[in-house]
Amino acid sequence: MAKTSIYLNFQGNCEEAFNFYKKAFKTEFTGRIYRMKDNPPAPGMPVLLEKEKNYIMHIVLPIVDGTVIMGSDMLESMGHKLKIGNNTTINMEPDTREETDRLFKALSEGGSEMVAPADMDWGYWGVCLDRYGIRWMFNGPVKK
Repeated sequence: MAKTSIYLNFQGNCEEAFNFYKKAFKTEFTGRIYRMKDNPPAPGMPVLLEKEKNYIMHIVLPIVDGTVIMGSDMLESMGHKLKIGNNTTINMEPDTREETDRLFKALSEGGSEMVAPADMDWGYWGVCLDRYGIRWMFNGPVKK
């Protein structure tokens, strides 16, 4: 079943923020908390700074009425800088790759900062900043 969630980025304090949200919403994290050190470095990528190894790569928390927030820390070692506009993303999880492609094409028209959907370890992923400055992430189904 297709769903939508909200993805939040932080500059090193994602875990602190999500523990705050966990207390505020009186819910528990869903699934495993992934840290940057849990993912082997890709060839040619910068080496993580020591302080970044325990940063959050992915965390999920249900908040209200089926809405979920997810989050991660941005990496200084990769030149990431947190600013208004890259700190919040609407995450779409369509049921099909075709719908993923359709939504990406529609929302990226006139936009920027685009990465067309492509196969990743976790699924069919892409992202764009639409013409109004809203960031959309697409997580389609894994290729069978």
